[in-house]
Formats: sequence, C-alpha cells, structure tokens
Amino acid sequence: MQEHRDACAERGNPSDRTPKRSLQIAIALTSVIFLAEVIGGLISGSLSLLGDAAHMLQDMVALLLSLGAIIVAERLPTPTRTFGYHRVEIGAAVLNGILLVAISLFIVRQAVMRLLVPSPVASQIMLPVAVVGLFANIAAMQVLHGSHDLNVRSAFLHVMGDTLSSIAVILAAVWIALTGQTIVDPLLGLAIASVILASSYPLLRDAIGILLQFAPRDIDAEEVAREMESVEGVGGVHNLHLWSLCAHIHVLDAHVYSCETDVLRLEEIKAEMKERLKRFGIVYSTLEFEWVECEDRRLVRAMKNPDHRVK
Repeated sequence: MQEHRDACAERGNPSDRTPKRSLQIAIALTSVIFLAEVIGGLISGSLSLLGDAAHMLQDMVALLLSLGAIIVAERLPTPTRTFGYHRVEIGAAVLNGILLVAISLFIVRQAVMRLLVPSPVASQIMLPVAVVGLFANIAAMQVLHGSHDLNVRSAFLHVMGDTLSSIAVILAAVWIALTGQTIVDPLLGLAIASVILASSYPLLRDAIGILLQFAPRDIDAEEVAREMESVEGVGGVHNLHLWSLCAHIHVLDAHVYSCETDVLRLEEIKAEMKERLKRFGIVYSTLEFEWVECEDRRLVRAMKNPDHRVK
C-alpha cells in the first residue's frame, strides 16, 4: 500500500487541485475547438481543417490521460483491484492510437482524391473557424502555462502543437481566399495527417509494449541487474522480470543470490536494493532471496560457526 502511495505521489498530488482544474479547463476548450473544426471542415470541405480536428482529438485524449493520471493517484487499490486503475490509461492510449491511424488514413485518401480532382473550399467558413481554434488554443496554453506538474507540462506542449497547426490552417485559408488555389488545402491535410501518423506510431508501440509486459524502453534491464548485484552481500541476480503497470509506474521481480544467513542483514540488503531501484523509476519490486553453493548445509554450518571445518 505504501509503495502505491509513493508511486501516486510522483504522478500528482491529490491535495493540489490546481493541476486538475487547469486540465479540466483545457479539455473543455479543446473539446469545443474539436467540434467546431469537425463541423466547419465538413461544411467548408476543408481537409486541412478536418486534419487539424484530428490533431485536436489526439491532444484531447492526451489531456484526458493526464487528468486521469491525477485522478487515479487519488484512488488506492482494493482487495479485488490490487493495482488500482492504472491500466485504464493504457487501454485508452491503444484505442486513441487506432482511431487516429484510421482518421489519418481517411484524410490521406481524401487528399489524394482532391489532388486528382480538385474540389472547392469555402475559405469564408474555414478562416473564422481556424481563428476561433487559434484563440481557444492560446487560452488553453495560458491556463496550463507555468505549472510544475509533469502531466500539465506535457499537456501544455500538446496544446502548443495545436496552436501551430491552427496558424497553418489560417494561412492556408487566407491563401485560398486571395488566390483561389485550393490545392494548398489537400497538401496541408496530407502534412497534418503525416504528423498525426508519425506521432501515433510511438504511442501505439509503447502502449502495446506495456500491454504485452515488455521491459520499459527507457530502462536497461542489464544495467538494473548490475546495480542490484553491486549491493554488498549480493552474489548475483537471476530470473529478473521487468515490466510497466502504466507509462510511469514500473514493476520488477527477481531472485537474489546471497550467502547471508542473518535475517536482519537480509532485510538491510533488500531495503538498499529497493532504494537503488527507485533511481530507475521502479517503485514496485518483489525480491526472493536464494542460496547458491550455500545450499550445501555443511557450508551453512561453517558460516554460522567459524570453528567448524568443512570436510
């Protein structure tokens, strides 16, 4: 239970309502922009506006995951949910990634068709919707700016990307209004779809890796083993399993060789190993101690009694 509290403390302080409130406001603003751009994109026939809406959807889910991380931090495990609700984050990330890939491929298909057979784009609708999106993104950035919470800082970067995308759509709308060249719209739609596909790949890769219980990409399991074996009294580490509960909480179990026979000394070794594991972001760890050649009872007796001679 204490390990769970420690893990949650790193993801957000439940007593600090400011990060949660900031994320809630940003999600509300992003949701309004998303709906406006979907409706405006369908009415105006602008693929770049629909592509920006897909980008907004991606970041809206990222904001929801950040908010969910803080909410989960307030909920302790139960006898039937011993790890709490952290896996909800991964399920949402997988669904988000699949949805974004599908939307991006649809935009790519439509853009290619528009390049082959140009279609009119109502820039008089496209432009005001994009401008509203820009100001809403700026407002969301103001709400999120300056927080020390990691989840809020991550959300701020997502919204900043949305702001740049909105500026690109505005420029495209102005270009179409001035020149009548609608080819810029499918080209920008392709560019935005490519960015979404590129950013969806690592999201899906990491989320599926967590579901399949792969070792975290940012942790070297061999380095972890070496760090554990460097603790005095440890003869070796084997059967090491390392995986992630969610994006920010890593779990380890391992068998540890040691010839120590004093129970208090073994507890000291375990405590030191657990403390060193925290450097890798590993909060949950289960360590099973074993004897190697110490399994020979004569050697055990010799360790307990220095005057005993092994024959």
